[in-house]
Amino acid sequence: MVERTAALCFMPVTVGGGVRTVEDIRTLLLAGADKVSINSAAVKDTGFVGRAADKFGDQCIVVSIDAKRVSAPSEAPRWEIFTHGGRNATGLDAVTFARDVVALGAGELLVTSMDRDGTKSGFDIELTRTIADAVHVPVIASGGVGTLDHLVEGIRDGHATAVLAASIFHFGTYTIPQAKAHMAAAGLAVRTHG
Repeated sequence: MVERTAALCFMPVTVGGGVRTVEDIRTLLLAGADKVSINSAAVKDTGFVGRAADKFGDQCIVVSIDAKRVSAPSEAPRWEIFTHGGRNATGLDAVTFARDVVALGAGELLVTSMDRDGTKSGFDIELTRTIADAVHVPVIASGGVGTLDHLVEGIRDGHATAVLAASIFHFGTYTIPQAKAHMAAAGLAVRTHG
C-alpha cells in the first residue's frame, strides 16, 4: 500500500502504525515513505528514537504524541501520554516526553489531544502551544478540528508549524482547497497549488 500511495502522491508521505523496529522503518522508507511516525514504540523505549534518527536521519523521524489533560482546572496545566488510542495511561508527562524525544533525534512531532479528538471543538491550543514552545522542531497540531477557523487557530494561537484534520474532509464538510484558501486569507503561508 505504501508503494502504491507514494507512487501516486506528489507530496511528502508519512507512514505510521505498528512501527516497532529500525527494520520496520527501513522497510517503509524503501517502500517510498518520506517520513515514519513512531508512537507506542517511542513510549516503550525512547532510545528507539535515537537509534532510528542515527540510522536514517532526524528529518524522517516523526514522534506521535497522544496526550490527555490530567491536571485539575485549578492547577497548572499538565498532560499525560496515553497509548492505544487513548486507552492506556503511561504516567509520562507529555511536555517532558516531547523535549526528551527531540533531544534524542525526533525531527518532527505530531501532537494529538485525546480530549479533543473527534469532538470538532478545536485543538487544545494550550497543549499545542506548550509543546511547540518547548521544542525546536516542527509541531503538527491534531485532534478536534470542526471549522476552518480551528486550522488557523492551531498555527496562529497554538504556534504549530502545521495542522492535521480528518473528519471535516472525510465527511465533505470542507475541501482541502477551501481550507488552504481560508488559511491564506488569514495571512498564513500556505501552498495553494496541488
